[in-house]
Amino acid sequence: MKLIQTEKEALLRPLQAVTGIVERRHTLPILSNVLIEKKNENLTFMATDLEIQITTITNNNETTKNELAVTVAAKKLQDILRALPEKALVTLDLEENRLQVKAGKSRFNLQTLPVEDFPKLPESTEQQARITLKQKELKNLLFLVQYAMAQQDIRYYLNGLLLLLEDNHLKAVATDGHRLGFAWVELESNQERKEVILPRKAVLELAKQLNDSDDPVIVEILQNQIKFTFSNIVIVSKIVDGKFPDYNRVIPRGYQKHFEVNRGLLLQTLQRAAILSNEKFRGARIILTTGNLRIVCNNSEQEEAQEELEIKYEGGALDIGFNITYLLDVLNNLTCETVQCSFGDASSSALITVPGNDNFKYVVMPMRI
Repeated sequence: MKLIQTEKEALLRPLQAVTGIVERRHTLPILSNVLIEKKNENLTFMATDLEIQITTITNNNETTKNELAVTVAAKKLQDILRALPEKALVTLDLEENRLQVKAGKSRFNLQTLPVEDFPKLPESTEQQARITLKQKELKNLLFLVQYAMAQQDIRYYLNGLLLLLEDNHLKAVATDGHRLGFAWVELESNQERKEVILPRKAVLELAKQLNDSDDPVIVEILQNQIKFTFSNIVIVSKIVDGKFPDYNRVIPRGYQKHFEVNRGLLLQTLQRAAILSNEKFRGARIILTTGNLRIVCNNSEQEEAQEELEIKYEGGALDIGFNITYLLDVLNNLTCETVQCSFGDASSSALITVPGNDNFKYVVMPMRI
């Protein structure tokens, strides 16, 4: 029975949109599969890992009024479609428990699993908040802070990102306990205060899928879930149950030692110094004197890198250590021309901001070197 006949790209594009969350090796084999559903002229692709569910709907331009569904290995189907010639006409045929992929003289028979076994996330109907913003605004918001998320911290809530609705702002906060990223965008209307913690995987998938466009993304906060709808894609994710740290207590205020520097120049300087940093601890000494910034890195083989920059600084001498990776992360993810670095004393956190723009703050804890 024919499921669909269409050009390769019409299948590959929606398939690639959903397969990012699919695990090759899973205790539940069907989680390696994609659910493909045909309802009249619409073709739906869905993938899930039980925490996140991604759905994309595409119009297949076929006028046949029939409904069919199949689940098949997502990565295998994707690899097959990628390997076919450009603009190849692809036919998907469903025969009992096999999906046959045909293109020209190529034939591939793939094993399927029962559609009724595919574990769709039960979508909550209790909507607690709903906002609309531009895709590029949400994408930029995530990129400004997502690198500061923890990766495998025992404090599981740090392995995600805090989204906070407050007044007419959508705020994003990420921290791994050693550094913290904070950013916000302005919304069109005031909102009741709501906060949710997105799982790390959902954040990375969102940042990848959103476009740099003015097209809208609808964000709905549901009971124990959050839903993002944009560009024919729907991402539903469970939210992390936990209490995120109070970021306001972490962001320093009243620092007197400041300097502004070209972001690209500082990034290149730190990248060179980092070559000889200790591979495990990644420590770098930041030495400030009037008009001068010196960066010193050492490693366990007694090798040393020194870099100097002339800066406008008159705040008094300071010698402080940081994990150089944390400094490189923020500079790599900002797009502004200039950054401002602010310091207290040798045992206080550093604050990195964008001059004339209060919607971004990055805090880095010092380290002993």
